[in-house]
Amino acid sequence: MPKRVMQGVVVSDKGNQTVIVRIDRSYAHPLLKKTVRKSKRYSAHDPENKFKVGDNVKIEECRPISKTKRWHVLAS
Repeated sequence: MPKRVMQGVVVSDKGNQTVIVRIDRSYAHPLLKKTVRKSKRYSAHDPENKFKVGDNVKIEECRPISKTKRWHVLAS
């Protein structure tokens, strides 16, 4: 089964070997037929601490690394 890959923006790099990535998505509301924008934040593993706030990155699903980290950062 292929791993999920998503693209987003780094919003925090304060953790050691961890970045917080915001994923934005838009969809049509089923009843109102209006475009709705939603965002979700994911903790991702960055072992070299090379990504900074504002970077566009891709994250890939992986095994659990900690309580909240289930993603790791691919080279953008």
